[in-house]
Amino acid sequence: DEAASVIQFGKSAKRSPESTQIGQYGNGLKSGSMRIGKDFILFTKKDNTMTCLLLSRTFHEEEGIDEVIVPLPTWNAWSREPVTDNMEKFGIETELIYKYSPFKSEQEVMEQFNKIHGEKGTLVIIFNLKLMDNGEPELDVTSDPQDIQMAETPPEGTKPERRSFRAYAAVLYIDPRMRIFINGHKVQTKRLSCCLYKPRMYKYTSNRFKTRAEQEVKKAEHMARIAEEKAREAESKARALELRLGGDLTRESRVTLRQVQNSAITMRREADVKKRIKDAKQRALKEPKELNFIFGVNIEQRDLDGMFIYNCSRLIKMYEKVGPQLEGGMACGGVVGVVDVPYLVLEPTHNKQDFADAKEYRHLLKAMGEHLAQYWKDVAIAQRGIIKFWDEFGYLSANWNQPPSSELRYKRRRAMEIPTTIQCDVCLKWRTLPFQLSSVEKNYPDSWVCSMNPDPEQDRCEAAEQKQKVPLGTLKKGLKSQEEKQKQLTEKIRQQQEKLEALQKTTPIRCQADVKKLPLEVTTQPAGESQTRPQRPRSPPLPDVIKNAPSRPPPRPKSVSQLKKSPSACSNISAPKLGNVLSKEEASTSRTHQHTVTAGKSNSTLKTLAKPATTTKPPSAVLQNAKSSRETHSSKAAKVPALKKSATDKCPQ
Repeated sequence: DEAASVIQFGKSAKRSPESTQIGQYGNGLKSGSMRIGKDFILFTKKDNTMTCLLLSRTFHEEEGIDEVIVPLPTWNAWSREPVTDNMEKFGIETELIYKYSPFKSEQEVMEQFNKIHGEKGTLVIIFNLKLMDNGEPELDVTSDPQDIQMAETPPEGTKPERRSFRAYAAVLYIDPRMRIFINGHKVQTKRLSCCLYKPRMYKYTSNRFKTRAEQEVKKAEHMARIAEEKAREAESKARALELRLGGDLTRESRVTLRQVQNSAITMRREADVKKRIKDAKQRALKEPKELNFIFGVNIEQRDLDGMFIYNCSRLIKMYEKVGPQLEGGMACGGVVGVVDVPYLVLEPTHNKQDFADAKEYRHLLKAMGEHLAQYWKDVAIAQRGIIKFWDEFGYLSANWNQPPSSELRYKRRRAMEIPTTIQCDVCLKWRTLPFQLSSVEKNYPDSWVCSMNPDPEQDRCEAAEQKQKVPLGTLKKGLKSQEEKQKQLTEKIRQQQEKLEALQKTTPIRCQADVKKLPLEVTTQPAGESQTRPQRPRSPPLPDVIKNAPSRPPPRPKSVSQLKKSPSACSNISAPKLGNVLSKEEASTSRTHQHTVTAGKSNSTLKTLAKPATTTKPPSAVLQNAKSSRETHSSKAAKVPALKKSATDKCPQ
């Protein structure tokens, strides 16, 4: 059954938020093997059974089969007899394996099972490898008999982990606890934190990483809701059955009732468990996430610097430049950073080469850059002199990418600063060896065990593994220097200027289609109107009587004596008082719905002001002027704001 689950997409027994295992999607073997080659065959041993599984694209293409068919024969590990109820099906499966795999007989298949030492284990063989345009395989397995390399990838300018599978497998896990062999040769795995000069740890706490936790909360809420509904349904069914049976005390009735009640109790317990899980995840969502940043200097090969970011102990991103390293200078050059990010903080993509949430990943890199700058201050390399520091370890060339000197004194100097850490081949515990001059250029065997340790306290597998002692650093958020403040101010000014230039850009509008092309924040308001002036609230629509009415009533005819007095009387009215009078009259006009008015000139809204009378006219002339004024302005009543009385009418008589 476990072998059959290999071909099921999305089948994984490790999928849980609290899991520290990297494989949780159930697609890695299928998608990974099909990327490397067209076919793969799997041999596995467990519980006295041996199973062979063939997943072949060649078989499906040549046979013209659309659905996935996977031969899966099983044998007894001791007798080597078939384990099946259908010998005909078993025969067809073995014949397909003999035809489409490199193993053409049962004897050759059994030889592959013999390669699995012990009572259990798995062997995967990928064949019909993908080819490049020149007909050569993408993977070079011949240039180095102990390695698998990317074909046509020059070593110059390429990180070793991007070219060599052996180099990549050595740092693939942050704390390796397995043995890896390539072409029969063991890989000397590394713990990066133990390979650095002056390592220092910084604890980083943040509330920003919530995307993954929010997804888990939503999933837990959904599961809790479903479990609660099932529990209520089971409880309701149990109560209904109890009422229906009533006084029926027969044995069958009691058994049926007990089964239904037990089912309801079980579902209620499951609902309570799901509710507690939901509550725990909701509390965890509010709690800040803590990460441990470890920084150190790579004095063995200074050009290999940057951040190594792991997820559940598996490498996702490497050589990521952050903080001062992005400037390309010597500051923070040669520094390597290591961090292990759990699933609840950041989720990787399915191919394990990037993180799903790019925004939160950039936030992580920014935080690492800030702590990297703090580490650079703490180790005080710049204060002593960067060039002088590297000269001590044999970096005598001005070319940053040049390797260090191979002179014995420089090798000893580097070996004194970084003790050798090696893994036991039996217990898989890590041991730190004491420094010895004789071990500077020593190559340790692949089968190194604890008994070879010169340290008497760590020379047996039963001894506990000693944890690495890494000093703890603290990020000091001090006051910004004047230069940093000036730089920040300049950046803000530049951003504001860019916004201003964007606002000043105008687009000619020739048709309705041009309006649709405008961004949402662009309005069609004329440029002459003020964008910042608050808009007056709209008054209710006016009746037709008011709409079609003239703007104001005609002035009353005045006597000669009144006309003589009016300029002096009006001159006593102050400007603010006049404005108040006009505003009151305008407001009263907007509230009037049945008052009929006639046209007149408004001194406050029209650009052409009425000239004060300088000569005395008889009453008949005044009436004649009023009529002509009324006739002239009646055609403009719709364009002139209505005023009940002009300022002249308000002057005291």
